[in-house]
Amino acid sequence: MLIIGIGGGTGSGKTTVVNKIISESPPGEVTIISQDSYYKDLSHLDYESRTKVNFDHPNSIDFTLLCGHLAELRKGASIEQPVYSFVEHNRTDETVTTHPKKVIVVEGILILTDPSIRDLFDIKIFVHADSDERLIRRLKRDIAERGRDLEEVLSRYQNTLKPMHQQFIEPTKEFADIIIPNNRYNTVAVDIVRTIINERLS
Repeated sequence: MLIIGIGGGTGSGKTTVVNKIISESPPGEVTIISQDSYYKDLSHLDYESRTKVNFDHPNSIDFTLLCGHLAELRKGASIEQPVYSFVEHNRTDETVTTHPKKVIVVEGILILTDPSIRDLFDIKIFVHADSDERLIRRLKRDIAERGRDLEEVLSRYQNTLKPMHQQFIEPTKEFADIIIPNNRYNTVAVDIVRTIINERLS
């Protein structure tokens, strides 16, 4: 089994890189695990309190559960991956049964911030994008997919996302085995990752 961690700032294009890896890997051999599924359960808080939680700080992620699940997958066992609601700012009661595959891709903005989970990754990738480009992508996504309004997204970016990125996310570049610039020149880096995957699978 090959476990790949893909980090990078919000809107950096991690999903694009993940999709390229999937499209160029043998069908059915890749499982995706999103960091967002592992936001801590905040059922003890009311909705208003949950909206004020800093979800861009490493403390918001249940790394203990995520590490445990990766360990189970590596042993060949299936897991029940949590399901998170961005509308409710909390986990739902649902889970998704996730089976072990030859390649596990774990992606998320904070995925390289925790030493215990970094140790579980065979390959660590950081996806880099210009800050203006990331903001534009975040605006489009949060308004279209997560029910946010323009003022809310801009306020969160300025007061939370930007400082958290500078404090926690940008420094994780130093842990990356591969840094992928998310623009039209990233094909070589993705090809390298694909080659490594194919060698492991063969």
